[in-house]
Amino acid sequence: MKDRRTFLKSIAAMTSGLMIPSIDVSGNSIVRSDQWGELLPLRMLGKTGKEVTMLGVGGAHVGRSDERTAQEIIEKAMEGGVRFFDNAESYQSGRAERYYGEFLVPKYREDVFIMTKSTGVDRKLAQSHMEGSLRRMNVDYIDLWQIHSVRTPQDVDNRIDNGLLDLALEAKASGKVRHIGFTGHTSYQAHLRMLEQTDVLETCQMPINMFDPNYKSFIRNVLPQLIEKNVGVIAMKTLSNGGFFGGTTHYQHGGEPKIIPDKATIEEALHFVWSLPVSVLVTGAEDAEMLQEKIDLAKSFVGMEEEQRMELVDRVASFDGRKVEYYKS
Repeated sequence: MKDRRTFLKSIAAMTSGLMIPSIDVSGNSIVRSDQWGELLPLRMLGKTGKEVTMLGVGGAHVGRSDERTAQEIIEKAMEGGVRFFDNAESYQSGRAERYYGEFLVPKYREDVFIMTKSTGVDRKLAQSHMEGSLRRMNVDYIDLWQIHSVRTPQDVDNRIDNGLLDLALEAKASGKVRHIGFTGHTSYQAHLRMLEQTDVLETCQMPINMFDPNYKSFIRNVLPQLIEKNVGVIAMKTLSNGGFFGGTTHYQHGGEPKIIPDKATIEEALHFVWSLPVSVLVTGAEDAEMLQEKIDLAKSFVGMEEEQRMELVDRVASFDGRKVEYYKS
């Protein structure tokens, strides 16, 4: 308990260093906006040097929607000040990327940060994915391209041996992508292996939520190294991809014991994550109304004190990690 408290206190103290000041030296509020309106608060995305909105749209849920709902989610995001958009070639066999190409890029390209990913395990397949992503999203370049869903240390070694880092670096040098990173939600050991193997990756996307410190924790094991290396942290599965709602399958609620609403609120869950040194929280929204809820929570965010964070971690500690975070191995 003492070690957890010391750890969370020290790591959360680093969050303020990522946040772009919202008050000037005279104490006046700084309002940042673009041609579409006022932006959500910005944070620095690690060594990329890019400022990104603290909330991002998850592409998987956009891809699961019909065309009308997908367009409504994108329009609600822009209206609400979100400028970070996540995607992957694997989401609904490219449909999620095609929605971006149809509803996001033609109107908003110059003002948004678009990230996509490849599950390819060898250079040839990953390069095909990258070219397909460029084509489907109708873009000349991708702001951030990530090696997607690393699963084990051996998986990391295989992908590196198969040329994925070389491909990423060459794509960056050519201008096809601006920044490169990696993702995964299965095992923190895979992330540690990637960080051992290379320093060239600029971002990492991984599960970060208030239950994670209790079970096979990415926060405890990976986050300190990301901070030390100035790697931009992209938080996903902040509600455990349905696990907080009793689900044991991606995107689904279920009949297992529920962290939300039985033990905590969505506000507490998301404010916990934003109180840690993450650059952007990627949320999966089923519709525009759900996204508006997350936008409102971003606007109301005030950093949690150490005792609040630890109380939340302790409050949910009795839940079964194999069910709450069923995607970990």
